[in-house]
Amino acid sequence: MMEANGTPCEIHHHFDMYLFPITYIIVIVLSIPANCISLYISYQQVKKKNELGVYLFNLSLSDLLYTMVLPLWVDFSLRHDNWRFGDWACSLSAFFMHTNLYSSAGFLTCISLDRYLAVVYPLRYAHFRTRKTAALVSVLVWTLQITSNIIIFVKKETFKNTTDILCYDQFPMENWKSYFSIVNTCTGHFLPLAIMVFCYCKIYGAVKTNQATGDQDKIKIKHLLLVIVVTFIISFTPYHIVLLLRSIREPKNCPFARKLFYPYKITLALSSVNCIADPLLYCFVSEAGRADLRTLFYYFSDKSDSPTRNGTSVKNEYLMSVICADHKGEKDEPCKMLQKKLEMEIVPEHDLASHNEKLCHAC
Repeated sequence: MMEANGTPCEIHHHFDMYLFPITYIIVIVLSIPANCISLYISYQQVKKKNELGVYLFNLSLSDLLYTMVLPLWVDFSLRHDNWRFGDWACSLSAFFMHTNLYSSAGFLTCISLDRYLAVVYPLRYAHFRTRKTAALVSVLVWTLQITSNIIIFVKKETFKNTTDILCYDQFPMENWKSYFSIVNTCTGHFLPLAIMVFCYCKIYGAVKTNQATGDQDKIKIKHLLLVIVVTFIISFTPYHIVLLLRSIREPKNCPFARKLFYPYKITLALSSVNCIADPLLYCFVSEAGRADLRTLFYYFSDKSDSPTRNGTSVKNEYLMSVICADHKGEKDEPCKMLQKKLEMEIVPEHDLASHNEKLCHAC
């Protein structure tokens, strides 16, 4: 780290020893199980021929891969920003962080566009909303991110700083990295953010004018859309604003690098929290997602064979919750008939699957 006149640019890294280990360990502990469950839920949606499941699966995979490299950065921070895993591992870790950070934003954009077409133009663009199209778009997102970040392997990413070896982030920022960061910020954050805001505004506009949707449901949808956009803004926008300021003014400017050091580090840590928010907002919040989650918990439950009230087993209670959890509930005549059969333990498996599939298609 050098100033314009060639003298070292001294910046103390003591703050990193507390900020990143605490933040990243919390993210690792919560994000890995949440995204593994999210992978299962999204896979179940793909099996049900839901194209949204393809985007959700890739989003969860992206967040999971991002989380997997965080232990290396925890070690780096605990050692006073001293990288001990070599040049190649440094480049690979930086590549994974960038690729999965921006691919996550890409898949969030795909989800918002898919919901926009489904709600605003349910019939006109139905032929685009297929699993095949979603798979091709997902491959395109991964390809764009991998090729745009391949430059990280070309450049040297470890730097000697007195007795420590730094990885990736250099203060002041290098010239090539400033151009690289400007492109990533504009195309990888602000463009997806603009698309998401546009799509969710149009979705709420369509829902608001829909006479078939109740007022309570409209309020719930409004709050959910607002939470999704606000979460994305809180997680990513502060980091990208600071990164953009660094990219424009920091190269060869050590005093400016010192001023933005703490804001940059804090917002970088904040951006990792999105790995926890994604599965909560996109997989666990939907009725289909919660039903698949109950399926998972049921199969791992030790109480699957124990009797419960009215002689109905835990398995049967679960089946009723999945099948009759939609709009009509247990007042639905087929549900009432099925409940009687379940209480008598005489429901054939094909009847159950048939009834469940009809409800799924009705949704």
